[in-house]
Amino acid sequence: MKEERLKKIILYFGLFFLLIFCLMPVCWMIVISLSKSPDFLINGNFVLTIKNYLDILKVKNLHFLDYLKNSLIVSSITAIFSTIIAALAAYAISRLNFPGKIFIILSVLALSMLPQISIIGYLYEFMSDIRLINTYNALIFPYIAWCLPLGLWMLLSYFSQIPDEIDKAALIDGANRLQILFKIILPIILPGLLATTLLLFIFSFNEFLFALMLTTDYRARTIPVGIALFEGLHGEIPWGYIMAASVISSIPVILIALFFQKYIIQGLTGGAVKE
Repeated sequence: MKEERLKKIILYFGLFFLLIFCLMPVCWMIVISLSKSPDFLINGNFVLTIKNYLDILKVKNLHFLDYLKNSLIVSSITAIFSTIIAALAAYAISRLNFPGKIFIILSVLALSMLPQISIIGYLYEFMSDIRLINTYNALIFPYIAWCLPLGLWMLLSYFSQIPDEIDKAALIDGANRLQILFKIILPIILPGLLATTLLLFIFSFNEFLFALMLTTDYRARTIPVGIALFEGLHGEIPWGYIMAASVISSIPVILIALFFQKYIIQGLTGGAVKE
């Protein structure tokens, strides 16, 4: 009995310290965003204010709302198209027999391990040549290619769990491959599709390097780069603005995690269990 109690105490203490470790940066971010002076620990003068939030929403030179809009548009389009392409590819790989199938899977995995910095120079030159710098397309196309390996591997685990007999029965009844995919298979793996779309949205929403190199101003620049460049706009580090912008830009991701956590968990674990 004592041993079981000791295990529970250790477990609870571990969970408590892990929770503190994860939440402390978030709490500190919120405190700084609500303080008039970020160095209140030094001067001992903490003044609660919402001025930082009002400024980043009202001051046009900051372009915060433009950055947020750009991130939402680019991430949404990327997540939807990446999921569609990944679903088609996962269905073909899991259902069709063709030479080199394993090579394709391993190649996609290998290419996904390449760091972004290794291709950003060539990507910038290419986008410059076709005059797409500082446009949504300059981010959407690389993001789709960047997200496809993750989407493919997630959906492949789902498709591989669905029995081939379902396809064979549908083919006997006269359905073609596209009808089987869209009318039978995709409804079965709907939680996986939703989870993949949501994770790819978050994946794209947080991307920094491509957005930094392929955009030049508020017309296409996304929120991570916009917040990072607040320093350059003011000549000093406006910690209050940075933290307030970070809090607001975290809200879409938090809402997705809260309202769709059921589907995200199903999507991440469902394909791992073989029935």
